[in-house]
Amino acid sequence: MAFLDRIDECRRFDPRRYRPFRIGGVEVGLIGHDFARRLRDFPRVFTIEDSSVRLSEGLNDFRTRTEAVAEVLEAMRARGEVPGWRDEPYPVSPAFALPPLLTMERAAVPLFGVMGFGIHVNGIVGDGETLRLWIGRRSRTKPTGPGKLDQVVAGGQPAGVSLADNLVKECAEEAAIPADLARRAVPVGAISYRTERPEGLRRDVLFNYDLALPEDFTPRNTDGEVESFHCRPISQVIDVVRDTDDFKFNCALVVIDFLLRRGLIPPDHPDYGELLKGLHG
Repeated sequence: MAFLDRIDECRRFDPRRYRPFRIGGVEVGLIGHDFARRLRDFPRVFTIEDSSVRLSEGLNDFRTRTEAVAEVLEAMRARGEVPGWRDEPYPVSPAFALPPLLTMERAAVPLFGVMGFGIHVNGIVGDGETLRLWIGRRSRTKPTGPGKLDQVVAGGQPAGVSLADNLVKECAEEAAIPADLARRAVPVGAISYRTERPEGLRRDVLFNYDLALPEDFTPRNTDGEVESFHCRPISQVIDVVRDTDDFKFNCALVVIDFLLRRGLIPPDHPDYGELLKGLHG
């Protein structure tokens, strides 16, 4: 196995299996053909064509779009067609910087292939030969990646919350990191990918942060989403992400990004260029 295997896991995508999802002429997602056929049950909300799925033109503002799609998703949820329901509204937009055209339940985002956003925090202790990372093991009850390894803090970016506020909130909920410490996290860029998963098409952008944690700090989960935390030497983290699939698929990419930035995957590594390219799919 190799670092590149982790990259390849996040770029499994066959465009022939999808058709564009458009709102008011703007493409915001990619819908699988099977799911598009199920949306034919809701002709008031969706116009289904062989080449695309369009939100009905009569739904022409944020509120009416959000309410109409919510009704559809509730009906599909009752039929067991939207697993992993979270009760979290997510923005639907062609880009993070643009205002959302509507919001939809988080669990439905991959079904519509709309862009999802999140934050991931590398919890760093020490430096050089003493460099360690705090690694979380996800709860076995999580709908995605149960029991997989994760960053010390990671979470989706819901509608109506700034990145800075979400960072503080997630740090408190996932690792009991105080707000004043959480605000010291340094934004270090973003990664993106497009990959087919059991829950649908994931088209995600993850905003990454590095947070230096005190030697005497131990994370403590408060929301039940993390089973345990372990502070691992960076050499051990490298071995795990390179040689196993123990990390959740996208969390492995965040680790690879960290290793590249720190020079722990050196420029003369045979896959260096492909790894850099693969973090921005």
